[in-house]
Amino acid sequence: MNAGSRRGDEPPGGPSTRRRTFLAAAGAGLLTACAPPAPPATGHRSLVLPTDQSATDRHVEFANWTQYIDVDEQTGRFPTLDAFAKATGMTVGYHEEIDDNDLYVNKISPQLRAGQSINRDIIVLSDWMVNRVIEAQLVQPLELIRMPHTSNILPSLVDAPFDPGRQYSLPWQSGLTGIGYDASRVKPIKTLDDLWRPDLKGKVVGLTEWRDTVGLVLRAQGVDPAKPFGTDQFANAMTVIDKQLHDGQIRRIRGNSYVQDLQSGNALAGMVWSGDIATLRAETGNPHWTFVVPESGGMLWSDNAVIPITSTRRRNAEQLLDWYFRPEVAAEVAAWVNYICPVAGAQKQMASVDPELADDPLIFPSDEFLRTRTSVFRALSAAEEAEYASMWTKVVGQ
Repeated sequence: MNAGSRRGDEPPGGPSTRRRTFLAAAGAGLLTACAPPAPPATGHRSLVLPTDQSATDRHVEFANWTQYIDVDEQTGRFPTLDAFAKATGMTVGYHEEIDDNDLYVNKISPQLRAGQSINRDIIVLSDWMVNRVIEAQLVQPLELIRMPHTSNILPSLVDAPFDPGRQYSLPWQSGLTGIGYDASRVKPIKTLDDLWRPDLKGKVVGLTEWRDTVGLVLRAQGVDPAKPFGTDQFANAMTVIDKQLHDGQIRRIRGNSYVQDLQSGNALAGMVWSGDIATLRAETGNPHWTFVVPESGGMLWSDNAVIPITSTRRRNAEQLLDWYFRPEVAAEVAAWVNYICPVAGAQKQMASVDPELADDPLIFPSDEFLRTRTSVFRALSAAEEAEYASMWTKVVGQ
């Protein structure tokens, strides 16, 4: 399907739910053929790193958000992880346990600060939280020279403001925050204000990631969250959220589990993450779930993989992360999660098997669309972060 056939300039509700396999040719030779030389000393001498035991402990523990990797519907296993294990001889423990950045990091940070193991070698966090854990020295620097396929990172993601040169983090997926709704039960939604219609009272969900929820409201009020704004504008956005919660228009505000309300029918619409709508289609068999970027614009974000400071299997973790920057592997994941793929070459791999997915702007959006229709929430000072988080908590309670 050609992207130009989509309605207006809004991304579609997502591609078909067909799942493809790109890894038939992947094998041990792919990974071992490009082993790079030992890295030079880095500039991160202030960090005290644990002794790496990867050579004798051939295992990786990976914590991620739910529904954020390819899954075999018959077995419940993860094909790209199984292919990695076969290619390397490692075992991988995969945990879908992250539901909210603050909640997760608040849980693990006391152990990390105390130098205690959390038994996780890779965790995936949103961009702003990655900035926080880097500054707090809770993650290890990457030896990129050992990770040759990371050269496939999309150029626009290489010099992230929170991690220039990607010394500590690698993009896992990027995505859009917009509006999702069941078009079989809800009239078309084009603006954020449409969520406040009487027919949707008590049937709307929001996101606990306040940069996403507040960001959409700011854009609807004519404020670009990527540019300087002040407390008054943030307060105006919070007034809208407070009113819709108090009036019962918003059913509740949740983390990744908001999808459960949509899936059960307790909610019919909400402020959502783009890839979740495609997943809803697949899991409910309802092709009418629709994702739109509101006319006022949407939010663009990225989730990034980091290695906790207490991991003793850093090189195993690096090897696994490098695996996911192979275009054929990245395409396999993108075909499942339907978020923006961060790997150059993955679109070509997708096009050779499923042109519809390769043309889908939710997975491979144009630079023009991202530039004109989305915003990345600007970096906040520590004082702003504390003030805005407090304002959010007073209204939402989390």
